[in-house]
Amino acid sequence: MSNLDREAVPSVCGGRGFVVAEPVRELLSPRQVKLAESTEVRRLLPNLGRRMVGAWCFVDHYGPDDIADEPGMQVPPHPHMGLQTVSWLHEGEVLHRDSTGSLQTVRPRQLGLMTSGRAISHSEESPRSHARYLHGAQLWVALPDAHRHTDPHFEFHGDLPHVTAPGLTATVLLGELDGATSPGTTYTPIVGADLSLTGGADVRLPLEPDFEYAVLAMSGEAHVDGVPLVPGSMLYLGCGRRELPLWAESDADLMLLGGEPFEEELIMFWNWIGRSQEEIVQARRDWMEGTRFGEVKGYDGAPLPAPALPAVPLKPRGRLR
Repeated sequence: MSNLDREAVPSVCGGRGFVVAEPVRELLSPRQVKLAESTEVRRLLPNLGRRMVGAWCFVDHYGPDDIADEPGMQVPPHPHMGLQTVSWLHEGEVLHRDSTGSLQTVRPRQLGLMTSGRAISHSEESPRSHARYLHGAQLWVALPDAHRHTDPHFEFHGDLPHVTAPGLTATVLLGELDGATSPGTTYTPIVGADLSLTGGADVRLPLEPDFEYAVLAMSGEAHVDGVPLVPGSMLYLGCGRRELPLWAESDADLMLLGGEPFEEELIMFWNWIGRSQEEIVQARRDWMEGTRFGEVKGYDGAPLPAPALPAVPLKPRGRLR
């Protein structure tokens, strides 16, 4: 999935100056964003006050949507650079195509991980014959300078490691959690985990005190460090935690996102992450002229045009607006 906003504005993020170095409970409310004609998402990052959590720089939550009589997700070919996309489903399926020739259907609790590196383009769509409901999250991970020009590639991991405790099953998407390590390729110290809680579960999840964390509520009713979360909201937790108390009123699903605070300052505009105005301008030119980002073959439709650049110069700053 992508940022399809035709009124795209730049987001400035990165740098350690605004990382909260102690435990906090900062509730982030989503912004409703329309994607194409059939999918509406709740955007949690970038947020009005917080731009990143570790290297995680973009979080959309969508569904559950009843698409039995709808086309479902239909995201035409569009470009990326300087980031990884993480596709994560709880219901439904998404067909991924990209300019490296990848073709893969991603289903619930399977990891679709695309590393854009210097340049890639891709499309995502619900298959013609699809499940009734579509529910999931789309996330981006910023690539550090040393790896942001790497060769683009796509990974699919249908079997991921788990951490279990009474009332808890945690699936590790990226990084490591309590000794379980994901096979997904990472370029910064990071963790992403899907947490399934049964009603009445009361557990403590081990954390890395040097990481900053946030928890995204996917479904059900749960309390994170005493804070009740409703689906589609996210709680930023800061750093300095060695464990995280979780309590579920009912069966609930959460996503734990964390990582070492991202040191570099970035510019994020539309579907690109760069370090300067010139990089973003060149990326837009290359996409509109049909160079560098390749071609997505097999998608029935035209690629997305890039939105206009803002009139004011783009400058990287810190992690907060």
